[in-house]
Amino acid sequence: MDGDKECRRVDIFTDGACKGNPGIGGWGAILRYGGREKELFGGEAATTNNRMEL
Repeated sequence: MDGDKECRRVDIFTDGACKGNPGIGGWGAILRYGGREKELFGGEAATTNNRMEL
């Protein structure tokens, strides 16, 4: 790394699940950068567990 550049770190936590496979499913993510945090989430009425995990 170049000594003049600052190292920046973003922490990302994710999960997804499905009730039935296929079935209703959802996913969520939390992004943390410095003292800030952002939540993302979504879902589908007819999906698979693999799709929600991705």
